[in-house]
Amino acid sequence: MVRETNRYFKFDWITIILFLLLVGFGWLNILSASHVGSDINYFDLSQPFGKQLAFIFLTLILIVLLLAIDAKFYERFSSLIYMVSMLSLVGLFLFGKNVNGATSWYAIGSFTLQPSEFAKTATALAVAKYISDLNTDIKNFKDQIRTFAIIIIPALLVLLQNDTGSTVVYAGFFFVLYREGLPKTYLTIGVLVILLSILALKFGALLTVTATTLVLVLLRFLSKKKLSILKSIFIIAISAALSFGVQFFYKSILKPHQQDRISLWLRLEKDPEKLEEMKRTFAYNLNESEKAISSGGLTGRGFLEGTRTTGKFVPEQHTDYIFSTVGEEWGFLGSALVVILFVLLLIRILHLAELQKSQFSRVYGYGVASIIFMHFLINIGMVMGLIPTIGIPLPMFSYGGSGLWAFTILLFIFIKLDSNRINEW
Repeated sequence: MVRETNRYFKFDWITIILFLLLVGFGWLNILSASHVGSDINYFDLSQPFGKQLAFIFLTLILIVLLLAIDAKFYERFSSLIYMVSMLSLVGLFLFGKNVNGATSWYAIGSFTLQPSEFAKTATALAVAKYISDLNTDIKNFKDQIRTFAIIIIPALLVLLQNDTGSTVVYAGFFFVLYREGLPKTYLTIGVLVILLSILALKFGALLTVTATTLVLVLLRFLSKKKLSILKSIFIIAISAALSFGVQFFYKSILKPHQQDRISLWLRLEKDPEKLEEMKRTFAYNLNESEKAISSGGLTGRGFLEGTRTTGKFVPEQHTDYIFSTVGEEWGFLGSALVVILFVLLLIRILHLAELQKSQFSRVYGYGVASIIFMHFLINIGMVMGLIPTIGIPLPMFSYGGSGLWAFTILLFIFIKLDSNRINEW
């Protein structure tokens, strides 16, 4: 039975308010990072802050449309949405516009659209649809392969367009699968692969294999449940193949600028002078971003008062490096507030996901949280130099219509699905 009274207004307003706060605060920082001169025309469409204001206005219209559509539509047509999205990614190879080495945009005059941003929502819907099917059991190996395929297809298409940042985001779907019963073995293997890869790059393949062998020997003597010799040899062989394979991939496959990013992150360059030179030349964006954040101190320099921001020292500051503006002008307290807002949004989404009566809505909710979390983690980590530099926007914060609309669609589909739960007795 559906409530008739105010049924169209039963939405989770906490999530909506958090979204609006992030969008509004993001626009203020885009204004700081992109304005020129003392006189500011907020509606100047020739400037990023003016365009973003127009994008926000269109976003409000988009929200109304998303919430007006029947909740069952998103589940019923999820497969079609996914297929159309994949076709849009394939079409980029024929009609895409190359920007900064990535063929990720369709250009219609001065207007550009990035379909990879919307593909994440389509993938979240498709994964939710497949897992919630009565014939699907995520503990079954065949169903696992099919689910992985749904995730890997868009990830590979995006990777072939040279958009590494968006590709990495798809790893977040493993959190969704883990919640739905994916065996812990996959998570354990994933963590070990990442750890071995980092160790191989940092200390060398031979030393990594040697360390792996010593650990297995110690476990054989100290553990009550002993691994067989054949299993131990198999693990060592896999460790060797992975370690030497990672080194080969790093040295022979990756492009020089990609090698430099990893080298800076892991501090592979031992000479301090060369390391500083790399920071000043190749990692200029990161270097200036770190200076801008550190100059903010506890309370920041004040809105529109950041010297490095107004001086345009940080390239792409209104897009991927927007968090450096927060750090300089709003300081540690402002940066902490942004982090808290994102954490509250993620916690709220996960809380609502657990309340869902349908598996489709729950799985989709976890997909929404995972995508936002990956963007949040990678962008802020990148800006602060904690992870390698990867071009990826901060959700609801960074400049760009495609990103803002994609995250709006992603989030408000879930809000609509959740309202279906609220409106039922």
